[in-house]
Amino acid sequence: MNPPKPVRDTRVWDPLVRVVHVALIAGVALGWATTEWLGAWHEPVGWATLATVAVRIVWGFVGPRTARFAHFVRGARATWRYARLFASGRAPRHVGHNPLGALMVLAFFACIAGLAFTGWLYKTDRFFGDETVEQIHVALAWGFVVLAVLHVAGVLVASWRHRENLVAAMIDGRKRAARSDDVI
Repeated sequence: MNPPKPVRDTRVWDPLVRVVHVALIAGVALGWATTEWLGAWHEPVGWATLATVAVRIVWGFVGPRTARFAHFVRGARATWRYARLFASGRAPRHVGHNPLGALMVLAFFACIAGLAFTGWLYKTDRFFGDETVEQIHVALAWGFVVLAVLHVAGVLVASWRHRENLVAAMIDGRKRAARSDDVI
């Protein structure tokens, strides 16, 4: 007889957080796609992606508990401690974002803001055609790819270690109820 599957009965991710997550994936993918072809769409896609980040930042202050930055963003010491525990396989399960997930959120937002800034700067009279600005923009785009790969790897490892499908949780917004040793 198979053991019963754990019930995912805690609403963690509200609809706006989930829609923003998908919108950012779409925005970055479209940003890449419109670099070489459909180039006229590249700039509006960039602005729309930045606007999505702005919405999520506002939601990080006024949204429900698990969407708020105060709930999941930790200081450097706590994040470093969690990273060491994660690397050793002893990190506690977090009902919302864990400290490394929070760091990734902030890194994604900073990268998108940097992409938008350098994209805008490149269109100004002063920096139009400036190779350095273009190189920074491209480096940020590739940096985002590296972050995305690390993010997916972290999600897969955390899902495996905590025996919880974090991809499904981001889709339906629900996770397994907290246990006594989980961080709420």
